Amino acid sequence: MHLRNGLLLVSIALALTACNDSDLTLPVDVKLIAINDFHGNIEAADGITLTSTDPKDPSKTIKTPVGGAEYLATWVKNLKLKNPNNVVVSAGDLIGASPMISALYHDEPTIEVMNALGLDFNAVGNHEFDDGSAELLRMQNGGCHADKIGCADGKFDGAKFKFLAANVQDSKTGKTLFPAYQIKEFQGVKIGFIGMTLKGTAGIVTPAGVAGLDFKDEVETANKLVPELQKQGVETIVVLLHEGGVTVDKKQNECNGISGPIVEIANKLDKAIDVVISGHTHQAYNCKINDKLVTSAYQYGGMVTDIDLTIDPITRNVTKMSANNLAVTRDVAKDPTQTSLIEKFLKLVNPLKERVVGTVGGALSRTVNDAGEMVLGRVIADAQLLATADKDNGGAQISFMNPGGVRADLTPDANGKVTYGQLFTVQPFGNTLVSMTLTGEQIDKVLEQQWNSAASKIMQVSSGFSYVWDQNKADGSKVDIASIKLNGVVINPKGSYRVTINNFMASGGDGYLEFVNGTNVLGGPQDIDSFESYIKKNPALAVPTTERITRLN
Repeated sequence: MHLRNGLLLVSIALALTACNDSDLTLPVDVKLIAINDFHGNIEAADGITLTSTDPKDPSKTIKTPVGGAEYLATWVKNLKLKNPNNVVVSAGDLIGASPMISALYHDEPTIEVMNALGLDFNAVGNHEFDDGSAELLRMQNGGCHADKIGCADGKFDGAKFKFLAANVQDSKTGKTLFPAYQIKEFQGVKIGFIGMTLKGTAGIVTPAGVAGLDFKDEVETANKLVPELQKQGVETIVVLLHEGGVTVDKKQNECNGISGPIVEIANKLDKAIDVVISGHTHQAYNCKINDKLVTSAYQYGGMVTDIDLTIDPITRNVTKMSANNLAVTRDVAKDPTQTSLIEKFLKLVNPLKERVVGTVGGALSRTVNDAGEMVLGRVIADAQLLATADKDNGGAQISFMNPGGVRADLTPDANGKVTYGQLFTVQPFGNTLVSMTLTGEQIDKVLEQQWNSAASKIMQVSSGFSYVWDQNKADGSKVDIASIKLNGVVINPKGSYRVTINNFMASGGDGYLEFVNGTNVLGGPQDIDSFESYIKKNPALAVPTTERITRLN
């Protein structure tokens, strides 16, 4: 009897071994769930929509509301249920330039929302550095902000997910600000996730916020990490990159006519890298470039990329991969945990958010014309000028506004009313105004610096200031100084002029480096305060139509 039982146990053991050996040869399926450019949009907002063609009438389009953490969490949860081998990732700008519900509490609400959603990794983007590296480290590690605003529950524990920053290094030590990569293992197969921001980050954020940091080349950084990952048995490699491209027809699951930095980067990345999840341009695309799956999921949580990988457990290489950009529609059940979090923060911010500040005569759009001007940009520049025109407040004659600082249209209700929350959505950075003296030559120089980067950054200008630029002229020679006028008079190259900008621009942000050389610098009010004051002082504010910038050719 004992012998018979012993033989039975041996038979069972051999069978289990054979079964396990068989399992080791089966392909491993892994699901990646990706977002990018969330920007603290935890609340479902009316303005976040996706446009599609009306199937009943191709000449018409349909706008579908998307996004909101309550719905995004449900979409993510449903995708997770399809495969227990899953990872939720973000390609940067998770925080920064956020709506009031998150920004007022230093984006702690977004971190809490993402903790509850189950985010695993977030590659830092440029907006993660809006308030400096020390504040970003607080987002990861926790602790209350020095101004005591935040910590709604008396404490802030920080992110449960990992920030990644492979190409962000301390200038002195060469160490990365956050880990360069993380590894996840599924059924014995390892996947490496490298996280990076664009190498040009230092030029598009406040210099003080990135002081002491170096931003390295994306391709060089990722390629150097490949051998290190392979030594650890990693052959499946995913890059989370806060840099992107633009397509021609905006089809969410294609890359027709794609251009921009992402194309060159993907073409130069090591062949061992399988997937590039990108962002920064707020576009939706999905295709293969250089045999790599390259994706981007729109913006503000309005879309999620569903990526499926099949991996050979022996070679540990990807044998099959596919992706699908899915609209985060609001026809699913709200996630109750997210609803509870959002309601908690809405109670704190709503009284301030819903306060009516004044009226405007029509919608103020941030859509730019051929010359690079926007209606809303004109209004903001005028508001800044008014706030600093008095001699005691700066004596400004001219005001400039960077286009990237204008984050949303300003659309009044049926009675023309606009709220403080709307103003905050337009200008969420909390910048202060700075007045300085520049010569006419310096003004000309800073205007030329609008074309110093891959994407032109045409400043919005205040009433009374005008100039002409020629797109066919070389960079550095696009503006004829004789065309620059103040109140109809050509500026004097050697003359002195008082100019108002925000502190981001004053420190050389967006590549406007000549502002650093301004003299007699005087600090002013916050940008949003000047905006609110201007709206209050101009009831039923007329929409400005006169163009101030002229483009030739």
